[in-house]
Amino acid sequence: MIRIISFFSILFLILNMACSSVETEDDQFYDLVIINARIVDGSGQPPFTGYVAINNGEIARVGKGSPEGQIEGETLNAENRILSPGFIDLHAHGNPLETPEFNNFLAMGVTSITLGQDGGSPGINEIAGLKNTFESSGLGPNLLMFYGHGTLRDESGIGRDRQFTASQQQTMDSLMRVAMTHTFGLSLGLEYSPGLYSDIDELSHLAEITGEYDRLIMSHMRNEDDDSLRVSINEMLELGNYCRIHISHLKSVYGKGVERAEEILSWLHEANDAGIQVTADEYPYTASYTGIAILFPDWAKSQDQFEVVKSTRRKELEEFLYDKVMSRNGPAATLIGTGEYAGMTLEEAAGQEDMSFVNLLIDKIGPQGASGAYFVMDEALQARLLQDSLVAVCSDGSPTGYHPRGHGTFARIIEEYVVKRNVLQLPEAIYKMTGFPARILGLEDRGLIREGMKADLILFNEKFVHENAEFSNPLQQAEGFEFVMVNGKWARYANQYTDSLSGKYIVPQNIR
Repeated sequence: MIRIISFFSILFLILNMACSSVETEDDQFYDLVIINARIVDGSGQPPFTGYVAINNGEIARVGKGSPEGQIEGETLNAENRILSPGFIDLHAHGNPLETPEFNNFLAMGVTSITLGQDGGSPGINEIAGLKNTFESSGLGPNLLMFYGHGTLRDESGIGRDRQFTASQQQTMDSLMRVAMTHTFGLSLGLEYSPGLYSDIDELSHLAEITGEYDRLIMSHMRNEDDDSLRVSINEMLELGNYCRIHISHLKSVYGKGVERAEEILSWLHEANDAGIQVTADEYPYTASYTGIAILFPDWAKSQDQFEVVKSTRRKELEEFLYDKVMSRNGPAATLIGTGEYAGMTLEEAAGQEDMSFVNLLIDKIGPQGASGAYFVMDEALQARLLQDSLVAVCSDGSPTGYHPRGHGTFARIIEEYVVKRNVLQLPEAIYKMTGFPARILGLEDRGLIREGMKADLILFNEKFVHENAEFSNPLQQAEGFEFVMVNGKWARYANQYTDSLSGKYIVPQNIR
């Protein structure tokens, strides 16, 4: 096909060539055209063979088959690889000031992460300045922030108090309203101090403010043990009368079987049918990972509480710790991830020190002395949860956490649950990692391959995706996500990092 270009069009192109290509109705010039791709667009719909054209960091054109007419610009032949939106991690951890590249996430195909989880985040002044910070220094993936409820309590002067003054309440309200203009919502860590000291009246009030700004409550629930799960979920559903609710890393500790999973899911679906907007996410492992304080009673979780209890209630603490650990499948089911005993089970560390695991916890570790992985979940139950339409995928991982989820989650979903076990179909799995998380967060310009969306894209062959991380060696990066694009620039190209740091600090679009 012969195309006639006017003198002024040629002049315009010459003047702008150094910056970027331009698309008009008559002149189809693009920064990049990816051809011969199996496009899984993030909506859950079946793949189709086609092409995607990118301009100025956005998806400018999507088509089936080969491009019609003459399209100019750099071309990348996908050679029948899957082209999908970049994955969105609904629950992640890490310090972007220390590791802004977040290569562990990029290697898994993750192009956006959410931080400020489990009730803990930077303070409101730091959050307010993050956008300027990262506009100048850059990020690997995009970053979305939540404001932590525990941080809110600390900044309001409430801390671990169960009752607070009218003045403290006013401070809390003011901080919440500022936070809602900079974040995607409020994160709860009700199993941790100081969130565990809150009651439903406090949380409902905060949920009302969250709802005023159409934000999300992202919650680590109060108790994930199977016998407490209904009460914990009901607390979340009550908050759902005021705002959208999302349950982080949905699990049943000690629960067993598909039938129990169906029962848990029925509570969520019944709530949605009644008009409460509740969703959840899950990571694909049967071991959780958190601070060792999870084993300690509420009255000995903080270091200052622990020091008092150790001298005044030691016998009671010993009995509690023994019962707690044994109920969680014994000391061999706790793998210590940080500190002096990293890489050992609680049983192995106690053997090395020639002492009981209870005395090890009290005299050598303490509630703030380590983090660990806990093998307390049932595979059949968790796999059924993962299949449900209300459940998305998260990693709950970080660049340094001693759990393979921080380096393997999204690869594991593809390799284990799609390719090997057929628990999920590929379009469904990708939807749970792209379009669905975007909808949960309220991201309107990411998560789908659509014209006008930001160009966060990944290219991979699902048969070559592999999780290298193991519990014994968890910091091994995933492989198979060969090309990773963030905002129209390659963060990984042919398995090599580019150091482009093209990720953005994203703030909600509907600021009021």
